[in-house]
Amino acid sequence: MDVRDLLWYYFPFPSLVTLFATLRMWIHRGLLALSQFLLIVHCAPPGFPTSGNGLWFTRPGVVWAKDWLPVGNGYLGGMYYTIHSLNPAAMTPGGTGQETVQLNIESLWSGGPFENSAYNGGNKQAGEREAMAMALKDIRQSIFQSPTGNIDNVSVLTTEADNFGSFAGAGYLISNINSTGDIPKYSRYLDLDNAIARTIWTQNDTTFQRTLFCSNPTRACTQHTTITQSRPSATSSLPSLSYVFSRGFEEGLPTPNVTCVNSDTLQVRGLVGGASMTYELLFQAFSPDGTIHCIQFPVPSGSPPNATIEITGASKEAWITWVGDTNFDQEAGNAASSYSFRGQDPHESLLALLTHSSSTPSFTAILDEHVADYQSVTTKPFALDLGQTPDLDTPTDELMSKYQIDAVNNEAGNVYIEWLTFNFGRYLLSSSARGVLPANLQGKWGNGLSQAWGSDSNINIQMNYWSADMTNLDVSKPLFEYFLKNWAPRGAYTAEVLYNTTRGWTVHNEIFGHSGMKGGGGTANVWMMLHVWDYFDYTNDLDWFKSVGWPLLKGVASFHLDNIFEDLHFNDSSLVVTPCNSPEQPQITFGCAHSQQLIWQLFNAIEKGFAASGDADTAFLDEVRAAQAKIDKGIHIGSWGQLQEWKVDQDSPSDTHRHLSHLIGLFPGYAITSYDPTLQGPVVVNGSDVTYTKKQVVDAARMSLIHRGNGTGSDADSGWEKAWRAAAHAQLGDATTFYHILTYCIQRNFGPNLFSLYNPMDPDPIFQIDANLAYPAALMNALLQAPDVPTLSTPITITLLPALPPTWSNGSIRGGRVRGGITVDVAWRNGKPTKAQITVDQNAVPRNVRVVYGNRVVDSFLTTPGMVRSIAKVRSNT
Repeated sequence: MDVRDLLWYYFPFPSLVTLFATLRMWIHRGLLALSQFLLIVHCAPPGFPTSGNGLWFTRPGVVWAKDWLPVGNGYLGGMYYTIHSLNPAAMTPGGTGQETVQLNIESLWSGGPFENSAYNGGNKQAGEREAMAMALKDIRQSIFQSPTGNIDNVSVLTTEADNFGSFAGAGYLISNINSTGDIPKYSRYLDLDNAIARTIWTQNDTTFQRTLFCSNPTRACTQHTTITQSRPSATSSLPSLSYVFSRGFEEGLPTPNVTCVNSDTLQVRGLVGGASMTYELLFQAFSPDGTIHCIQFPVPSGSPPNATIEITGASKEAWITWVGDTNFDQEAGNAASSYSFRGQDPHESLLALLTHSSSTPSFTAILDEHVADYQSVTTKPFALDLGQTPDLDTPTDELMSKYQIDAVNNEAGNVYIEWLTFNFGRYLLSSSARGVLPANLQGKWGNGLSQAWGSDSNINIQMNYWSADMTNLDVSKPLFEYFLKNWAPRGAYTAEVLYNTTRGWTVHNEIFGHSGMKGGGGTANVWMMLHVWDYFDYTNDLDWFKSVGWPLLKGVASFHLDNIFEDLHFNDSSLVVTPCNSPEQPQITFGCAHSQQLIWQLFNAIEKGFAASGDADTAFLDEVRAAQAKIDKGIHIGSWGQLQEWKVDQDSPSDTHRHLSHLIGLFPGYAITSYDPTLQGPVVVNGSDVTYTKKQVVDAARMSLIHRGNGTGSDADSGWEKAWRAAAHAQLGDATTFYHILTYCIQRNFGPNLFSLYNPMDPDPIFQIDANLAYPAALMNALLQAPDVPTLSTPITITLLPALPPTWSNGSIRGGRVRGGITVDVAWRNGKPTKAQITVDQNAVPRNVRVVYGNRVVDSFLTTPGMVRSIAKVRSNT
């Protein structure tokens, strides 16, 4: 036990505050020895990162979405919660130490073909194709002939949710330790440097420590319990432990069979939600010197079997490792497999995973492997410094309760929380995106059989990955495999039956092969192609692009080539989408800015990527180029100076809708940000050609953004809409408004455990991960920008510190990524950059680059593979 551990044990928190103040006074008087002692005196628990990169608490959590702590490896998720008495809120003596981990398996889903063998992804039947073609023709004609360009509904095209189902919880692991007595010291924390959760408490002169993590290399989660004696009279060995599976709070989850595989392994097998999706969890216990028993309970006749694992006689440590999976198989999401998504029983593969985990010689080796893997993905490639001072004296929930909007000079410790929230977002993405399926609306953490919105994947999944490329977090490939294997096969059926086209594929904002239209329209495929092109533009991964990226881009572009039509409302010869809606707005119309901007960007990606794809289909390229020239670009300035959301000028200045759909070309797209009048103009206004300047377009976008409000309209109160607004204001270089909205997002929508909450004033609010994952992108967009450009010959413009708020006056970025295969390191002091370094990947293709700071080009060059270019002194015009 080191000195810090002894101090943590012997001094209660209030005394430490007094001690800390006294020590600071002594240090001020020049007592060097005591200053060295001070370095190890703080209130944060032993083992908490000295960097401050973590969350810690001095009391157990109560509300799942506000207090519990997440761990995950992409395949499995866990929410960590500790009880140390029968009255956890009071932490009174006399109870048995108990810890609960709420379990998730990434593919555990309550609906789809597992629930209904006739499930067809919410689509029309094949025999309805001709009727749908006629219906669509009538709808388009009605829209074009309508004086307003709107119609009431397209219900003839829609279907019911059709057993869509929901991401489901998998039960609970309850860990008990046979120890009673006073608990004078307790803390729990989440270490973001090492991706571990830990609980520490003292009892009977002994320090107990539980550690939990989920390892991506092993696809397993591990919980470790150990003790440290602080006095000779302390407990000399680890009290007996028991591990029990419970479905208790997963309402609606059928009772599974819980049995002993052997003396140290517990098997849980069940079905989800009355469906035929099988899930299995295997729990294996370990102890170097203890005795392990798996005990089968007697149960009434006809009841499912039940069992538990006990460990007795362990001297210092014991641990339990678990793996889990379902019989879902993404490879079976195609016509050849009847879109069944049904794979093999998971038992044998789970046994193999568990065997691999048990072959590791010690808990330390398991932990070391996990930490090395996690850091290789997150902290080694990238680091951010905002000039934060870690607060190791105040628990995270107290810091969050003091957090202020628009704090000046780091009042209320804002910078530390802002930095921590950034790191927490990257931790959540790396912990939920590295499995088979991408991070959904809850990442991989869902409580109960049914999640809000089913944990769907419309714009939420698009927003989830905003920060991946720019923060050097290489976790996106499962997302693209998901598009290719889950969306595209059934989406091709939707394209044929609903849209009467045999080219390409489309989906309508959902997951699990659900590609049919269940709302007012709005295909999601083109949204997601932003990520596909961006990943290639950032990495130049040719093998991936040829096998995955290009087939996705070509399939979606082919669909949209067949679904843009000449505008017969304005008769300006442009090509428009019809019907369309601006997501979640009521108008069903034509030429929605959102759709037009995205399709134009997609056609640009086809032209930019064609040579690299190896595709010889030049007729397709020619068709794209012809459509690209004629398509309405989705850029129209309306009557009150706004960027129009629809081609018909019908925007309301009082519309504070949560979505910024028509500003997608501002962020995360580029149709507005990189507006080029030679490529995007002219437009027909009152019968005359008008070519907007870039300033006019950007000013119109700013006008729309201002009128959209702060992200707390009558239609919602969620964090993601505020994070999107913050990113958009950063794109406009407005540091003041950017920081105001960003801090409002944290203060309003982020809980004590930093989870983003929908309806945050609710006593039991809904967790939505998209704001957590969008937050790092919004923050980065204030520090480093390099938006996409319409052609490969257009220079990439890297802007340094475009919207730096005064509160972050000192800081640095290591490993920031921009397109063109470029890594940017930049440092700043007193609000101005002191140095910047550009490093180009060895596999990058030459691109023209301009580096801008303060509205001035400070460097320009043509990249070459392996180039390293330093800008020692960066000056601006300001």
